[in-house]
Amino acid sequence: MAGITDRPFRDLVARFGAGLVVSEMVASAEMVMAKPSVRARAELGYDASRTAVQIAGREAHWMAEAARIAEGQGAAIIDINMGCPAKKVTNGYSGSALMRDPDHALRLIEAVVGAVTVPVTLKTRLGWDDAMLNAPQIAARAESAGVQMITIHGRTRCQFYKGQADWAAIRAVCDAVNIPVIANGDIVDAPTARRALVQSGAQGVMVGRGAQGRPWVLAQIAAALYGTPAPVIPKGAALCDLIGGHYTAILGFYGRDLGLRVARKHLGWYMDAALTPADLRQAILTAQSPEAVLAHLPDALAHAPERAAA
Repeated sequence: MAGITDRPFRDLVARFGAGLVVSEMVASAEMVMAKPSVRARAELGYDASRTAVQIAGREAHWMAEAARIAEGQGAAIIDINMGCPAKKVTNGYSGSALMRDPDHALRLIEAVVGAVTVPVTLKTRLGWDDAMLNAPQIAARAESAGVQMITIHGRTRCQFYKGQADWAAIRAVCDAVNIPVIANGDIVDAPTARRALVQSGAQGVMVGRGAQGRPWVLAQIAAALYGTPAPVIPKGAALCDLIGGHYTAILGFYGRDLGLRVARKHLGWYMDAALTPADLRQAILTAQSPEAVLAHLPDALAHAPERAAA
């Protein structure tokens, strides 16, 4: 979720009561070389005890050093990305491309586990393609190397985000390890979360795109499945205040000019859910000043439907 799960969004999701939030994927070598934009992706925010920093790369040295830096900054968990399907990542032999070379992937995992004292987790897909569904084998080797939890997206790399996530295929990973397995892919509410858990046998779920414009949905799912306190879903003036606060936090984090651009996708998702009229949507997404955006928000959200429990 590069460009989405930044600190302002993680802070908001965590405040609603998510069990764990994960940073944007951080390029390990660039993080070590202290590139400001990369360090910002890993910056911890609200309730850092429930924040994992996700790192990616293809060289053991840089992966280990990035993990040490993240731990030093307060990361409670280091997550290794072996699931990103983007061509610019896999062409650099990172992300899900590592599933094509399990021996090399394990060297990276061992380097990270050996570099830190905090738990190390792993995120993968089912495999590279339908002919290479090797997530169970990689998971078993990762467990032996010291990984303490594994999240599986129920698609292969070559599927990208097409078709339907195959939650049942995750069961083979659950059968291969003794550590917790988390199911991911197409989980957007409590009913889909329940089906994913039943079909996969996993111990938990991860929500990605389903949280766009709905930072409370993880807490909703947890309340429905596990009986945790149900979040208060904002509506009316409270919804306007929440979105305005998120918008202001984005500007504060990125600065005015970049923040105006970054915020547009979040505002778009909020307005999708609010059924904002097209003219108001256009006015907000093309506004050149924060003042104009904030002035239009009450009208843009006035038609937001009541939100049913997940």
